[in-house]
Formats: sequence, C-alpha cells, structure tokens
Amino acid sequence: MSSWHDLYPRPQLRRDSFLPLLDGWTLNGKPICLPYPPQSPLSAYAGDVGDTMTYETVFTLPADFVPAGYRVLLHFGAVDQIAEVFLNGRPIVRHEGGYLPFFGDVTRALAVGENHLTVCVIDMLDRDYPYGKQSKKRGGMWYTPVSGIWQTVWLEAVPERSISTLCITPDMTGIELQISGQQGDCEVEVISGGVVVARGEYRDTSAMHIAIPEEHRHLWTPETPHLYDLTIRAASGDVVHSYFALRTVEIKPDAHGKQRICLNGQPIFLNGVLDQGYFMEGIYLPKEPEEYERDILRMKQLGFNMLRKHIKVEPEVFYHACDRLGMLVLQDMVNNGPYSFLLDTALPTIGLKRRPHLPASKRRKDIFTRHAEDTLAHLHNHPCIIGYTIFNEGWGQFDADHLYEQFRRLDPTRFFDTASGWFTPKKTDVDSVHVYFRNKRLHPGKRPMLLSECGGYARPISGHLFQPDAKYGYGKTDTEEQLTAAIARMYAEMVNPAIADGLCGVVYTQLSDVEDEINGLYTYDRQVCKVGAEGMRETMQKAQVVFTQATKG
Repeated sequence: MSSWHDLYPRPQLRRDSFLPLLDGWTLNGKPICLPYPPQSPLSAYAGDVGDTMTYETVFTLPADFVPAGYRVLLHFGAVDQIAEVFLNGRPIVRHEGGYLPFFGDVTRALAVGENHLTVCVIDMLDRDYPYGKQSKKRGGMWYTPVSGIWQTVWLEAVPERSISTLCITPDMTGIELQISGQQGDCEVEVISGGVVVARGEYRDTSAMHIAIPEEHRHLWTPETPHLYDLTIRAASGDVVHSYFALRTVEIKPDAHGKQRICLNGQPIFLNGVLDQGYFMEGIYLPKEPEEYERDILRMKQLGFNMLRKHIKVEPEVFYHACDRLGMLVLQDMVNNGPYSFLLDTALPTIGLKRRPHLPASKRRKDIFTRHAEDTLAHLHNHPCIIGYTIFNEGWGQFDADHLYEQFRRLDPTRFFDTASGWFTPKKTDVDSVHVYFRNKRLHPGKRPMLLSECGGYARPISGHLFQPDAKYGYGKTDTEEQLTAAIARMYAEMVNPAIADGLCGVVYTQLSDVEDEINGLYTYDRQVCKVGAEGMRETMQKAQVVFTQATKG
C-alpha cells in the first residue's frame, strides 16, 4: 500500500529526480493535508472554504538534489480554478483551469536553506471554466464543489536542455515518436519483458518511426494488456522513461457491412460503466492511489471492459492503471457553460430534443477549446483511451461540428462522440443515446451506435449512505437479486436486440453511488457490491455472444 507522498505522478515521462511537497501546508493560516481538497474529510481542514485561498508551506532542498548546471521545476497535478504561484516572494507561474497539470521553473527563486512557497487560488466556480459536476448547491446529480490544490505538488531537477514532452502514436507494428525540448540527439531503447527489442537514434524534430520485430509484437487488448517500456537518453544527459502499447482504434464495416468500432482491426463490443471518479472521504481523490486499481478490477470482475470517465480528468495514475490492467476508457471533456434542467434534461428525456440556440461568449468558447486541446495532448500516449466525448447532453454545447473537425485533426487515432445523449450534430463518429426509466427499441443508423448512458437503478444500502435521505436514481430496487435482474432485463430487452443493427456499446450508470445518488453498482464507500457478480458476468457475456454472432462472416 502506498500513499500519494510515495507515488511518482507522471508515469508517461518519468525521471529519477522526484521530491514531493505535500507536508506542512496551511490554507488561510490553518493546517491542511494535501493533496486532498479542503472540502474533503481527508484534508482535515477546519476552516471555511471561500472564493479566495492562500496555501503556504516551507521546504528545504536536500543537498544533493540539484546537480551542477541543472534547473529545478515545480509541478502541480491540478489546482481549481485560478492559481498564482510564488517562491520566496517571486512570481513563478499562473494557471487557469482546474483539471490539468502545470509547472514553473523555480531555479532562480530558490534559496539556500528554507524556501517559502505560496499558492494563491481563486475559485468562484466560474462556469466559463470547466467545472464538471461541481455545484454550490449540492443535490441529485450535482455534487460538493472542489477547490484549490487537489493533486500532488512536486519538484524535479532537469538538465539545462531537457526533454519536455513525448508524443507516442502506435499502430500494430510499431510507433511514431515525437520528442520535444531536448535540442539534441537522443538514443531510444524499447524493452519488452526485460529484453531490448528495438533501438534507434532520434536526430531532429520530425517524428521517428520505431518498428517492433515481428517476433516481439504483442497487441494490447483488455484481455492481454501488453506494455513496452521506453527509455530515452538525450545528449544533454537527460534520461526519461515511458511506455507504450501496440494497438489501433478505427471504425470500419463488419462482415455484413455494419459500421463497427474496431480494436486492432477487429470489431469490439464496449460493455461500459459510467465512472465519475468521486470518493466518500476525498471527493475528487481516493485515500490511496491503489483505489483506482481496485475500482478497475471491481468492474472487470463484473464483466465490464470499458469505463466512461465522466466529465473529469483524473491524475495520471488512473490512466496508468487502466493501461496496465486492460480497461478501455471513453474520456469525456470537462464541461463549462450554463446548465438548464428543463432544456438539457427534462424535455430531451421525454423525447423533445430540439434545443434553442444559446450563444456562448468568446471567452467561454476559448477556455473550453483550449482545455479540450490540452486534454488531448495530455492523455495522447495512454493506450487505454479508445475515444473522447466532447459534449454531454448539451451541457455548454456550441459549434459542435467545428470542434469535431478540429479535435479529430489533433487526434485521428480515436473516435469522437460529439454529443453524448442528444442534440446530435452532423459530424460525429457515433450516434450516442441516453435512455433512462424504460427499456425501448433502439434504431441504429449508418454510424455505430453507443447507448452511452442507461440503467441507473437505485438501491439504498443502510449504513453506507452519504446522508440518510439519499435516494436519487432511475427506478428503485430493494435487493441484490432485483438489481441484478433489472440490469439483465435491460440488456435482454434493449441492448441485445439492437446489436445486429449496429449497436456497438453500452454504458451503465454507474460504478458507485455518489453523494445523493444511490444508483451505483457499489456503495459510495466501495464496501458493498450491490449486484450479483456471477449474474452480471453472465449478462455481459450474453451480449458478447450476440455481438460475435452479429459481426462474424
């Protein structure tokens, strides 16, 4: 068992240099335990959480931490929403947006002995910024807001000329590798099972192709998630470690001409579950990093092969666990903009899905677009990610066709669900529908169809509720048998009959209860599985059998 203090936070670009800065912090003068957000019990924060926050700590660098000629970088996993960082009174970096990492060079600001680090945060829950499910008035499908620092803070020492980013794009025979920042030649080494299987030299700023010898090619799948280790040594002395997998994602016709989502050239049925990434004690973070791995294994045990990461970007340890354990991820962009229960939920749910044009300001458009582009770049190297959702149920939706084209150019290696649920534009790789409260006949068209939200049956478990009156869900069940049977009936009546016509995947709502929602497969504290594992696996396997029969020649 490890803690956030021990965890190296960037597995796709790893160096030996690592110094976590999670101890001794105060928030507005009161002690706080990082990296947990101040609203969470795990933070042990006893003060009020207002719109403005001042974090402070003091640290001393180990004597041997910075080799001669090296620079020191200060990293933040995520700070919500606007952060300004100062070291010994000198401004270091300013960042806007609450879900992605950022860093600043602190070399010139470092002092011998004690260093005083200050992070000034503004979080007014400004809806021009991505905010996900956060709400100042928690209730129903809206949750406790998260403010300030909520991921790891850490230092690393790097050469004057160091590698800044890696871009790894795989196929089934090798990878295209782009290295940025090093300004010099690099030696590249690929290792599989402890054996060096490929070497090469990266000599310029163009992409380098690395072919894996045929005898060492192992395709990544949920059943066989094979990863290759990658070591890069720059002429400057910089050494970084990464990893990759051989796999492709594309849409193409099956033996009967139906368009299908394909992994490594073969049609795949996505048995998915909605994963919101909320935890009872830490809200946006589990107590231990291993809890991500446990969630993945819990869902695999129930027969699922995909998580829809719902309008939240996780710490990289989550995606690394999915890469290692073989769990596909459909990643949502984090929504910004206004939400209307009438226009975005109530009327579309009963079938009235013509939304009036609601203009978005240039500022809001720019912030969403920049954040989405940064998300694509940040997560590009993770083989687990099979696709992206741009908008969910019209929340903040604007210029959908244009954004589809723009994001598709940036990453043509995954599929894009432009509008999950309704308000479908002309340009999207899949037709995406949400169905709650009833099982109905689905009508797939020319594009692959995703039933991207469904089910959500409530089952309260006494002693494991966020609050005693928690009851939000989409249909009530009282026992393990009732809930398991309801899901099986949904598959039998709605999912399986549509597979032959082009249904390629389903996303059941949801992995766990979240605050007032009690429609999880697990309780919010992850202590009770509310369904029968054997019955769930049987339901998932039946869908797979139907899919195999529908797609084979």
